[in-house]
Amino acid sequence: MTWGTPLKQNALRILLLGSGELGKEMVIELQRHGIETIAADSSGGAPAHAVAHRHHIIDMFDPEALQHVIGQERPHFILTEVETVNVDVLAQAEAAGIRVVPNSRTVALTLNRESIRRLAVEELGIPAGPARTVSSYDAFQETITQMGLPCFVKPASSAHGQGLTLVTHSGETAAAWNCAAQASRRNHASQVIIEKAVDFDFEITLLAVNAVNGLHFCEPIGHQHRPGSYCQSWQPQSMSAAALGKAHDYAEKIVRALGGHGVFSVELFIKGDQVWFSEVSARPHDTGYVTQLSQNINQFALHVRAMLDLPVPEIKLIRPSACAVILAERPGQFITYSGMDEALAIPEARLRIFGKPNARLHRRLGLVMAGADTIETACKRACEAASKITLSITDDPPGPCREPGERENTQPSNAGP
Repeated sequence: MTWGTPLKQNALRILLLGSGELGKEMVIELQRHGIETIAADSSGGAPAHAVAHRHHIIDMFDPEALQHVIGQERPHFILTEVETVNVDVLAQAEAAGIRVVPNSRTVALTLNRESIRRLAVEELGIPAGPARTVSSYDAFQETITQMGLPCFVKPASSAHGQGLTLVTHSGETAAAWNCAAQASRRNHASQVIIEKAVDFDFEITLLAVNAVNGLHFCEPIGHQHRPGSYCQSWQPQSMSAAALGKAHDYAEKIVRALGGHGVFSVELFIKGDQVWFSEVSARPHDTGYVTQLSQNINQFALHVRAMLDLPVPEIKLIRPSACAVILAERPGQFITYSGMDEALAIPEARLRIFGKPNARLHRRLGLVMAGADTIETACKRACEAASKITLSITDDPPGPCREPGERENTQPSNAGP
């Protein structure tokens, strides 16, 4: 493959559908390769809008709006970062010669949890906990009673683990339904999935990279969720050789069945040597942010290389590392960050503030990564550094930010006149 200079007639153009924090990293990596980038999102001020060559604000589920942007920009590739995408338009674009990454069928399957579960469990024979899809609160309550607790409650379609709750007692069911139903509605869906929780020790994300020079695996990434959102990840996650072998086998079966080049994020439950299917995304994963510190080549660079049919090198773990997410605890239109100096005083800490234009409850606004000689120390460092970041979230415009080195014009409470 050959390409020219961005913004020139011979540029290679890539349209990104969804412009959040993962999309921002994808745009940066694409531009390192000399690619012209166009970022689309339903919201103005999305993180990737700040770094792309051009951006659009559209309802990506609206076929006419999406077709218009594709016709206007004439991209050579289309990448998806969110679930609110009209997959029929993607199939039409692919039929017209535009390369959808990894392919339009895979995008359609992985945007719907029920469809991808059916492929993994029924067609490929991968173990998973029992599950049922419902469309009403009454059916949800009935299923919870029949299935028993604990169980996972998930939207049928949502981005990056949003709306996911592990329900362990009956008092949590109403909040879990509301969380999942709201996430489904944001993604033009109406269904909620209840999945009986298997007895697992931990959950991993296994990044599988399907490239021109074969299938490659990253070290497993462990992670934790709080209700509605992912909150922490680390790499590597220690596990038995037998479990890792099964994880590789299951991931390979899924990737081969889906096809196409790129990063596939396969989520699995692990207990001893047992492995169960959870989910899969055909793109880099939020838990994979840690690879920016832990690996010789991070998940975003791997995705770009694979999709452009460039060879992927041997993937090496260079440092045990962890991420801790900075979450909004309330909604608001204006966000002010402080404590960055204290956070970055933690050994090996690296800060990412996503630059989102506003906050909602449990929205991810940034994260801190940290490395160490052990995973335990890396997790402790990341969490400690993240705790140093404080957020002031308001609906009223704040004052201007202070210049570097400028001190607040305040006096001690016992100061004289």
